[in-house]
Amino acid sequence: MKSPKILIVYYSMYGHIYEMAKQVKDGIEAAGGTVVLKRVAELVPEQFLDPYAKQAAEGQKDIEVADPRADLQGIDGVIVGTPTRFGNMASQMKNFWDQTGGDWMKGTLVGKPGGVFTSTATQHGGQESTILATHTVLLHHGCVIVGLPGAVAPALGTLDALQGGSPYGPGTIAGGRGERLPSEIEKTMARDFGAHFSKIASRLQS
Repeated sequence: MKSPKILIVYYSMYGHIYEMAKQVKDGIEAAGGTVVLKRVAELVPEQFLDPYAKQAAEGQKDIEVADPRADLQGIDGVIVGTPTRFGNMASQMKNFWDQTGGDWMKGTLVGKPGGVFTSTATQHGGQESTILATHTVLLHHGCVIVGLPGAVAPALGTLDALQGGSPYGPGTIAGGRGERLPSEIEKTMARDFGAHFSKIASRLQS
């Protein structure tokens, strides 16, 4: 069985999702998968980006921008990383998926695993709704949804620390000003998710 090729496509204005993406990538590779890491295009005009967003963008400049007409082809699974925007995916990520009608018509992702990770400013800022809303897009593409069961990520049951994540997928809490970076518990869940996803992608390969 060949190594599954998994696309991680993400949006990260302040770097939190980017950090989680790297952890998911590590988990996939540790389980024998290969990763294509892409970021979606920014839609906010540069003059409206604050200094923190500009700094985060500089740190991601070497990550190639995803092509919605090409990057879903030739992969064995796709993982979406998006912060929440009022309980849903960011418009930058929605813009990417809105351009994938050609692959939807061809069934490019039918039968392939899909999963999601996210970030919110607060503990109750929409992590579960954002992941579930993004699942809807993946289901329209025919993906087999992969979540994060407690048996795979025991850290989900931790009660003595603030943390993101749910059985639907990993998550991190960024703070109202983006001051909180992903914790070690959240990074562990992201790696566990990547490894779990890679194993399922291997099983689903035809």
